[in-house]
Amino acid sequence: MATPIQASTRYYRRGITKVLWVPTIAQLATPTRSELDAGTALEGETGAMAGWQTTSETVPTPALGSRFTPVVGGAITAADSSLTFWASKDGEDVRSLLVREASGFIVWMDEGDVPEQTMDVYPVTITSQAKVRELDAAAQIMVQVAITSEPAENVTIPAASGGGG
Repeated sequence: MATPIQASTRYYRRGITKVLWVPTIAQLATPTRSELDAGTALEGETGAMAGWQTTSETVPTPALGSRFTPVVGGAITAADSSLTFWASKDGEDVRSLLVREASGFIVWMDEGDVPEQTMDVYPVTITSQAKVRELDAAAQIMVQVAITSEPAENVTIPAASGGGG
């Protein structure tokens, strides 16, 4: 009999997931605690998000000797991605932090900022700050990004400085 997949501990994302804007990370696959601590926590003002996924294309590899066409993995791409924030009536909001053409990193800590859990690190350039205008909704700013190179996925979150957690 096959061994079943390990049962997951399911969770509700709100109140747990952390998302950071980090201006500088020297090694994409191994951000340091000091680099993460130098970032800005965005989750408190994030009202929506879209994208933030990688996918792999497939390439057909037909052979004359068979009617079946097998495929192999191809290019890795990232979905168009954005974060939508609450706008402030006085204009003091995300617009002063995530300015067009700024480059940095969006770090997703899906299970929270917990050492030894994992995070995804996306190198990005901010492409726009679109004002979301809807009649019966609170004002928002949608920050769109270009993911500029392959993200580092499932990277171990480092412990707090000094070895604590």
